Amino acid sequence: MPQDFWSNAIYSVAPTILVGLVFWFIIRAILRADGTERKARARIEAEERAKLGMPAAPAPAPADPKA
Repeated sequence: MPQDFWSNAIYSVAPTILVGLVFWFIIRAILRADGTERKARARIEAEERAKLGMPAAPAPAPADPKA
């Protein structure tokens, strides 16, 4: 273990920062995968509706920013 104050401070904080970065990368990957999956499902659903001659799915209502 280093005896210098700043070295000890870095060694103390480094694990927390590394775990935080790993957590951030995992959450980011999950959210990106979810967005990609939703786009793919919407595209497939639109194709299937077109094949069956059904009208397009209604667009979701925009969120009210005043609420």
